[in-house]
Amino acid sequence: MAKARTQRPPQLQSAVDEIVGELSAVERFGKLANHVEGLGDIETGRFGIAVITANGKLVQAGEADHAFPLQSISKVFALTLALKAFGDDIFKRVGREPSGDPFNSIVDLERQKGIPRNPFINSGALVVCDILLDRTKEKRDPDTVRDFLIAETGEKAFGTETGIIRDDGKSSGFGNRAHANLAKFFDNLHHDVEAVMKRYVEQCAICLSCRQLALAGRYLMRGGREPDSDDARLARRVNALMMTCGMYDGAGDFASRIGLPAKSGVGGGILAIAPGIASIAVWSPSLDDKGNSILGSMALERLSEKMGWSVFG
Repeated sequence: MAKARTQRPPQLQSAVDEIVGELSAVERFGKLANHVEGLGDIETGRFGIAVITANGKLVQAGEADHAFPLQSISKVFALTLALKAFGDDIFKRVGREPSGDPFNSIVDLERQKGIPRNPFINSGALVVCDILLDRTKEKRDPDTVRDFLIAETGEKAFGTETGIIRDDGKSSGFGNRAHANLAKFFDNLHHDVEAVMKRYVEQCAICLSCRQLALAGRYLMRGGREPDSDDARLARRVNALMMTCGMYDGAGDFASRIGLPAKSGVGGGILAIAPGIASIAVWSPSLDDKGNSILGSMALERLSEKMGWSVFG
């Protein structure tokens, strides 16, 4: 009996082109982030993807250079800054467990006496922003998420979604202030609520393209090359939280179908990491009922299957 030949994965560019063609035939459905000013008027069928491999190859397709607001994806970079500055001490104030509730639910924060379940729900991100306000100015590391992104991408500036800034005083802003005030009631917010809110809103409003976001995620992809280094340990911590908590309360389904650490935002973007292999960014504004990009999730599922990139084999 002849020995079966192992099928080699397709070339990355071919795989990406195939995915774009497949998605063009998908019926457009879902919703937009109408609760944020400026995000409810985008055509739902738009799509972009960029992939940067460990050897520096860039593959992109669709609207890969269209800039969109990071929203909750910025929480990955804020967490990174906090870990760099304070290490695992930050987990005395924010947990590392999936919430099982929507990202903006306040119920668990009261149940846990002001300790958010993880850094990627809104209450957790607000506590991380509060922690970052304790960083000393003498540190050489970038001071803000925007500074960190400039350093990681090598690009000088990024846009800002002004609608998110204006929305800060409306419904979503009131909800986030409720989270911040409840954390402060339990003595887990040390700075003024408005100072924390300013930091949080400014990082959510940063606009990047898929290409720029893939560039920004390279440090999480490279972590496996020197497994005993500080950078590798940091990447493992962040990737683990992205895998278990990064896709809101749809993280378990995403891990099962796609098998990559990822973080989404209601701006329609998703940053996904194939550790040691690639940093991947997708964007499409139509969202599912969890707040994750529909076409973006489909694209990542197809890419993981075509390339064999799931961390689970």
